[in-house]
Amino acid sequence: MKRKGKRLFYTTLLALIMSLTPFGKAHKYAEPLPNSRVIKQGKASWYSRHSPGINRHTANNELFDDMAMTCAMWGAKFNQKVRVTNLANGKSVIVRVNDRGPHKRYARKGRFIDLTKAAFKKLSPTQKGLITVQIEFL
Repeated sequence: MKRKGKRLFYTTLLALIMSLTPFGKAHKYAEPLPNSRVIKQGKASWYSRHSPGINRHTANNELFDDMAMTCAMWGAKFNQKVRVTNLANGKSVIVRVNDRGPHKRYARKGRFIDLTKAAFKKLSPTQKGLITVQIEFL
């Protein structure tokens, strides 16, 4: 009887926890994003298939293509369109969210979007590596 009581307690506790935490919740470094247009400013970087630790597939299970106009971002829905504008030169590009990132150690330092190499090239030379951008959710 004692064993059944513990099992029931832990099963109920697990069910309660699962109901309070949504499946696939946003990363702890991401702020929840409303559905309306939001403009944010921060740092952006680029990544390619040759970068260390990059998987063959993105977080939404697409094949990673560093020549596509896509990005990695925490807290945004997959397939969300985002306009990224380089604040230094005014150039902008529209990308689609298909991956999660940047890595948490960079997110803690204020970086909140990783662009593919092709998308970053439209904003700035890749030698820069890190730029200040404005992001608008479309």
